[in-house]
Amino acid sequence: MYIVTNRIKIKKGFAEKMAPNFTKPGPLQEMKGFIKVETTIRQNIEEHDELSVNMYWEELENFEAWKSSDAFKQAHARPKSDSNEEKKDSPMLGSEIVIAKVATTIEAKS
Repeated sequence: MYIVTNRIKIKKGFAEKMAPNFTKPGPLQEMKGFIKVETTIRQNIEEHDELSVNMYWEELENFEAWKSSDAFKQAHARPKSDSNEEKKDSPMLGSEIVIAKVATTIEAKS
């Protein structure tokens, strides 16, 4: 299993608002090898928020297929704005993708 994490640095106060956007039902759930998505918000930063989007995949190739899919492009397309509407500043300050292979796990006893 692989965990692909997008660590997103966001303006203070935006992580709680943005987190649900990454866990909405959609085509991702139909992708081969997809297991789940979870979001976490780092608690010990004063100057900005850090939202981590953790995607769990059976194989790295499954994630690569998602990245090159039309569904991925649609999910990451910026909303079209009215030409008369003022462009909104993005709350995103930067991001980093981290890919990790799960080496070992332990689960609770039933």
